[in-house]
Amino acid sequence: MEKLNNHLVIMAGGVGSRFWPMSTEEKPKQFIDVLGVGKSLLQLTVERFCGIAKPQNVWVVTNKAYIGIVREQLPDLPEGNILCEPCRRNTAPCIAYVSWKIKSKDPKANIVVSPSDHIVTNTEEFRRIIKSCLNFTADSDAIVTLGMKPTRPETGYGYIQADLSSSSLRNKEIFRVYSFREKPDLETAKQYISKNNYYWNAGIFIWNVSTIVNAFRIFQPNISKIFEAMLPIYGTEKEQQLIDERFPECESISVDYAIMEKAEEIFVCPADFGWSDLGTWGSLLANTKKDLYGNSCIGNDIQTYETSNCIIHATQEKKVIVQGLDGYIVAENDDTLLICRLAEEQRIKQFTGKS
Repeated sequence: MEKLNNHLVIMAGGVGSRFWPMSTEEKPKQFIDVLGVGKSLLQLTVERFCGIAKPQNVWVVTNKAYIGIVREQLPDLPEGNILCEPCRRNTAPCIAYVSWKIKSKDPKANIVVSPSDHIVTNTEEFRRIIKSCLNFTADSDAIVTLGMKPTRPETGYGYIQADLSSSSLRNKEIFRVYSFREKPDLETAKQYISKNNYYWNAGIFIWNVSTIVNAFRIFQPNISKIFEAMLPIYGTEKEQQLIDERFPECESISVDYAIMEKAEEIFVCPADFGWSDLGTWGSLLANTKKDLYGNSCIGNDIQTYETSNCIIHATQEKKVIVQGLDGYIVAENDDTLLICRLAEEQRIKQFTGKS
């Protein structure tokens, strides 16, 4: 059963179109059915947290351009739980806003913050880990982040170096963070995974509301003053107007730089539940079911001949036949068809102006 003070915050304001032509700036990847399962990544994220937080304690922070999409995809979410950023200011102001908003309603809130566009294949283990971390932060001043066990020398993720010499006395699965590392080059990534104490930084955070609000007060006083001053108006008709006025004053800074790399009581919970942030077509191929020839086919009727190692996403067509390709992306959406070598995926932006 959900604990009354557990809250879920989903950050859904990203505007990337990495899965072009399927995703666009008007409808980025968190709002599309990337996996071909009839649900968007945002909907799958909410579903993944079932049993952790009550529906009235689920919050989505998004760009004003996506308010309508969020309401459409999450019709059971209370309208007041969709927070609108008037402009992009990275993750720290986003988290500060929703933290003070939650604090105004529930001073004892215990919060998990998650991106909206990741996938998890082992949801049972995911929920176990999240509940364990929430128990850890409920009555402490600890900040916990999840560290994903690396499976390859990935250069697209930041890393967390854990101090595995001793675990927390209150939870044997949780360790202190020794350092945060930026996205490495390939040789550095190889060095990281050769050791047993480096983990991918998944950008999932767990803390209680007092801890995160106090951390902002200490390490980001300019940001904290803005949202602290709004305490009397949260939940009133004046809230959005004042947010529109004051939010742009915030520095554009990630919560990693703003808080995580400065605070002292920072912990990591190493985890392995089949996680990916699905940043590329290649990562989608790696994290979906493949046939005997290494093809991942997402669509109603896709047939392949003499084809291998391809990601084929065609959910709008009645029948798709692909012959003679090796290592390609084949993706369609509305009136656009993309056929591109997987190895050249980074050049999609060059070809189309999309990223």
